[in-house]
Amino acid sequence: MDREAYDPAEMKGSATESRPRAAIANLGCKVNLAEMGAVERMLLGRGAQLVDLDEPADLVIVNTCAVTAVADRKSRQMLRRVRRASPNAAVFVTGCSVAVNSGPFARADPSARLYGTGSKAALADDVAAHLDSHTDSAAQVLQDGGSALGRSDCAFGRTRAFVKVQDGCSFRCTYCLIPTVRGEERSMPADGVLDEIRLALAEGHREVVLTGINVGSYSDGDVTLPRLVRRILEETSVERVRLSSVEPQHVTSELLDVWADSGDRCLPHFHVPLQSGDDTILRRMGRRYDTAYYAALIERVRRTSPGAAVHADLIVGFPGEDEAAWSRTAEFLSSLDLAGVHVFRYSPRPGTPAARMIGRVDATTQKRRAAEALTLAADAAAKFACRQLGRDMRVLFEGRLPDGRWLGHAESHVLVAAPAPDERPLHNAICVVRAESIDPDAADRIAGRVVV
Repeated sequence: MDREAYDPAEMKGSATESRPRAAIANLGCKVNLAEMGAVERMLLGRGAQLVDLDEPADLVIVNTCAVTAVADRKSRQMLRRVRRASPNAAVFVTGCSVAVNSGPFARADPSARLYGTGSKAALADDVAAHLDSHTDSAAQVLQDGGSALGRSDCAFGRTRAFVKVQDGCSFRCTYCLIPTVRGEERSMPADGVLDEIRLALAEGHREVVLTGINVGSYSDGDVTLPRLVRRILEETSVERVRLSSVEPQHVTSELLDVWADSGDRCLPHFHVPLQSGDDTILRRMGRRYDTAYYAALIERVRRTSPGAAVHADLIVGFPGEDEAAWSRTAEFLSSLDLAGVHVFRYSPRPGTPAARMIGRVDATTQKRRAAEALTLAADAAAKFACRQLGRDMRVLFEGRLPDGRWLGHAESHVLVAAPAPDERPLHNAICVVRAESIDPDAADRIAGRVVV
């Protein structure tokens, strides 16, 4: 979670000292981020002050992830970390990893309160009740008269709002545990999504990211994802709309037409999971496309949205992936000219079909292939950044580097660093930046100059 939202230096005094101290640990996907954003607003609205994870807190919420065995392990480590930092805190643990197997969390911290993914409403109620029972009169003043203040604290520290529009998945890829823990696909009412976006804009957010477990399956009556985005553009003043990960078969001509007709409000950035560049492995994974379909889709994206950045996900070491299959994947990945790739090593998840498949790839081979994939990903990101040189980009600045330069994302999601003209703060500002060079500290980051 972005902790720039809270600045203790701005909130000193007896009222601040009496406010309950709360921290949020968030692991995993942007859906988790959106869910914890709502919890954060509730904490602030009830008079809590947000602190960093390593600071003592009265209340800590840990949102876990189970997409891989590594994510499971990190989730348990996070619970132990927050308990060390706040030995007397009330700790609430939720998310997919708890839903899969709560036992290790109960053993790691017997006093923690555990909530599966189907108990998010109960979590919110219990956190609210805990805060209400531990809030004294000074903090109650903040609650009664400071809900808007709390939202302002939260909003202007962050620049992008993650809005959850959909949950669950019905695709049942053979490696994936998420449909089991998140359930079948279900969508948020379109009117509710618009209300969330209006709230985010009122709080000062400049960009909205639409998130979901399978966001492309969004459906509220006759409102599909493309129609939802059209309504957002027509009925709100949002400046920038971005999608989180969207499955290849959901990047339809209708969706691309919305992007083309948006007047640059829909950003030229698509995260389209690939998972493998070998057709046999894609079939074993239960994916609903082949490499020819994926390659043709990327070309359609670029024709409709010239210069668009396309990011992908890749799983290496899936059962049955021999050296020939891996070679085909590496070759295919190189041919796509992507802007970035998220690389995961396959890990068997309990109860999934892939966990029972023969042809398991040993850990040493997985590690080698992951390293090769990461090299390809780094090269692709660096080449994409180089192609932006000499261009003017609209950058939403989100934070500051140790050397004093401001850092933000361009429309294509590429990171851009630039000094502020006249030393004025650029946080949450959208500026036109001339891309002048590759940052010497990061091959995939642009160093630029603010021109407007």
